[in-house]
Amino acid sequence: MKLVKLIANLGYGSRKQVALMFREGRITDAAGEVLYADDAVPHDAVRVDGEPLDPPQGLLILLHKPVGYTCSTKDPGRVVYDLLPPRYRLRDPVLSTVGRLDRDTSGLLLMTDDGALLHRITSPRAQLPKVYEATLADDLRGDEADVFGSGTLMLESEKTPLAPAGLEVLGARRARITLVEGRYHQIRRMFAAVGNHVQTLERLSLGGLDLGGLEAGRWRPLDEADRARIFGAAAG
Repeated sequence: MKLVKLIANLGYGSRKQVALMFREGRITDAAGEVLYADDAVPHDAVRVDGEPLDPPQGLLILLHKPVGYTCSTKDPGRVVYDLLPPRYRLRDPVLSTVGRLDRDTSGLLLMTDDGALLHRITSPRAQLPKVYEATLADDLRGDEADVFGSGTLMLESEKTPLAPAGLEVLGARRARITLVEGRYHQIRRMFAAVGNHVQTLERLSLGGLDLGGLEAGRWRPLDEADRARIFGAAAG
């Protein structure tokens, strides 16, 4: 791929804007030598304004999503892309969220521009466990683990029962829930079905990957070992 197209696809600007960056000498190699648009150099040797080029297509990142952000590019309020370098929302292929966390849910969120990987993670066949921690408006009544684990719980407006889900009691109004599916507002609707209300909700892990101490609002790219951990905890 031509350097102009490569750099433009990473969101640094249009092809015309990137061509101008070459003419201005802003694109160099690791030694600081100016590059030209038709040069053939490895991706990791390219520098833009002295900084390494962003990761190539196939990027996968882990974001600790704070409350108040939506997984959207069109929402007029705060969106998760605001937490990333501005050019990341301009990448081609697009950088998409792997599933969604609603505005009032925090925690682990994956983002990728690899469509095949996104499908592999979100496919129902993957049976990847997702672990959440919830605080509730009212005390647990005691039978929630049996109800959630029964495989017969029906949510309002749904036509099929939920797959069995795990519930661990952490306190009178705190619980850890493990799902292997991801229906719309599922945990909030599950507790509503048993007469309770979720006040706070955080996703702690997906598959075998957790936040690893990452602070809210921060993100990091994932390497091959991280990717393997995602699929290392499939239910079964």
